[in-house]
Amino acid sequence: MPRSENIIVALDIGTTKICALIGEATDENQIKVIGVGRSPSKGLKQGVVVNFEDTVNSIRRAVERAETQADMHVDRLYAGIAGEHIRSTNSRGVIAVSNEDNEIVRNDVDRVVQAARQIGLPRDQQIIHAIPQEFIIDDQGGIREPVGLSGVRLEAIVHIVTGSVTSAANILKCVRRAGYEVADLVLEPIASSYSVLSADEQELGVILLDIGGGTTDYSLFYQGAVRHSGVVAVGGDYVTRDLAYGLRTSHADAELLKKRAGSCLIDAVDPDETVIVPKLGLGVTEQMRNGKLEHAVGVERMIKQQILAEIISARMDEILKMVRRELRRSEHFDLASGGMVLTGGASLLHGVAEMAEGIFGVPVRPGVPHGVSGLTEGLLDPAHATGIGLLQYGNRHRDARLDATETGEGLLTAVVKWTQRVMENWF
Repeated sequence: MPRSENIIVALDIGTTKICALIGEATDENQIKVIGVGRSPSKGLKQGVVVNFEDTVNSIRRAVERAETQADMHVDRLYAGIAGEHIRSTNSRGVIAVSNEDNEIVRNDVDRVVQAARQIGLPRDQQIIHAIPQEFIIDDQGGIREPVGLSGVRLEAIVHIVTGSVTSAANILKCVRRAGYEVADLVLEPIASSYSVLSADEQELGVILLDIGGGTTDYSLFYQGAVRHSGVVAVGGDYVTRDLAYGLRTSHADAELLKKRAGSCLIDAVDPDETVIVPKLGLGVTEQMRNGKLEHAVGVERMIKQQILAEIISARMDEILKMVRRELRRSEHFDLASGGMVLTGGASLLHGVAEMAEGIFGVPVRPGVPHGVSGLTEGLLDPAHATGIGLLQYGNRHRDARLDATETGEGLLTAVVKWTQRVMENWF
């Protein structure tokens, strides 16, 4: 039986699926996956809870399945957060060094990061992460660790990520109703970076693009820190919806068509190749379940596979160009010399990497998670980058909820206080 202090639990709450992972931290600073649980995500839309009980049940099923496989009960977990409500900005803080000998100590770093956090926010927004990009001592910039150095004036440039307090509170309530406590809420692209990005990529400059079901999240890293991040409110589920409407078939059949025969590259599809489109209301045919896309019973019609590719290509082109437009608003867009890394279930579509290379003009690779062992079958693909990243994040932060220089009082603390105030006012 693994020691409880070595156990880390991750909960990836997506629009299309919920995945729970139970990991054991090893002496080699690796994580051994000992439990995996999945459940269809019901009750969420674009990362936001829209049906409380459905979300609770989906979370409970996923975690219980992981517990059964690991043969243990867990009570605390690291949960990912994403959604259209996520915002980000870069902020600057400045303080006078407190020591008489002008040596910078940890308290000075904490104070300057706290000063950078003092930004105007709407009442419904709160800081999730405050991640230092660099420190400046007496106009000398590019400093990453100022502790021990001397100076009179200390500045910090910090990447601030904010989210909706109420959206986070609803996730927290769902997890608690399911029977678990949240150790921390982590922005999903930040979590994914732990599992798929190398230190060299983050240093040289890289874009991490997570194409999920309901949203597409992006982060740009340079010189070892997050420089820009954001969300566009369109994801892979929109591709499925386009196919369902365009081909007049069910959402489930459209999803299977997308996965089995879909492509973003029209020219890469054989012009003579055809696929079947099941009649609306007949359900998924046995042939489609087995991956056979011809000679099915109850076929409404056969279509050219290129038609499928045309529908998929149009939506994926739109998503990628929306991200490019948002990144171009950042002064750091031209810093991604290390290229782009793709994660999320929709990144598994055939031809996405090639399409992204053409749109962004940089090398693109799939984000395959690393640093884990054990029950990894079916996990080492871009769709599970967030879940494995949450395990690695939790491993790094399990001795303390969060390092003060990274977040200070984060969204989780704010949510807890908000919930307490609501309860006090109610009763």
